[in-house]
Amino acid sequence: MFDIIGTPELAAEVTMQPVRRLGVDAAILFSDIVVPLKAVGIDVELKAGVGPVIDSPFRTAADIDRLRPLEPDDVAYVADTVRILVGQLDVPLIGFAGAPFTLASYLVEGGPSRTYARTKSLMYSDPATWKELLSTLADITSAFLRVQVDAGAAAVQVFDSWAGALSPDDYQQGVLPASSEVFDALADLDVPTIHFGVNTGELLALMADAGPDVVGVDWRVPIDVARQRLGPGVAVQGNLDPAVCLTPWDAIEAKVRDILARNARRPGHIFNLGHGVLPETDPDVLRRIVELVHTGG
Repeated sequence: MFDIIGTPELAAEVTMQPVRRLGVDAAILFSDIVVPLKAVGIDVELKAGVGPVIDSPFRTAADIDRLRPLEPDDVAYVADTVRILVGQLDVPLIGFAGAPFTLASYLVEGGPSRTYARTKSLMYSDPATWKELLSTLADITSAFLRVQVDAGAAAVQVFDSWAGALSPDDYQQGVLPASSEVFDALADLDVPTIHFGVNTGELLALMADAGPDVVGVDWRVPIDVARQRLGPGVAVQGNLDPAVCLTPWDAIEAKVRDILARNARRPGHIFNLGHGVLPETDPDVLRRIVELVHTGG
């Protein structure tokens, strides 16, 4: 995967394929949230069936010194991919990056986790180190997103994939400041920003407080309830359960229509899955979902 990401022509081709096949209204850059970590010298490997694995996990304040600032030249291949895509696409391109908390969780845990026990332990036991780590990662994330926008990305999405492991109080005190740093650093770019997390129904309003234009909603919270929690002025993205795509079309159609009905044609809704496409999904089902949404359900 890193080989593909690091080869602009290949990364552009992978990005283009779902646009050609499915007829979606935007493309999302083919990349991975750990790309900027690898670019600044962290030894990270993408293991099949596992995900990102860090060779030497972070354990102390001294480990933060291993994170140097991200320079545009570190990810020049990403900028090249974006430029290729902007020249080929007739729909907007969405760039993306990992949020400080999710990147920190990989660095501290050494890879994916069920409990995030080490991450939470650092946050609780050494708030100063935790704050420095997240602020450092916020700088890396915002720098990575700026590279993509400068190359032509029309919008950017910040994935806080594992923020749902936190209580609202822990998120507000330990994560929200760094996430806000990211969105504040992008404020001068005049591109839409999206903030997404998994199992973050109790955090939606706080995620909006970080400053994005759009908040992604997974399938655990109905879209109309999410809108109530977010209040006016924030668009929503989501939120079909990816598992629904494996069921008969009648069931899929009913779920899609339900989401559209709950949104009630209010502006500021990006119809999407509530998380990623499951590997066993038939692409033709996704194409039919796109067509159904385009017709208004």
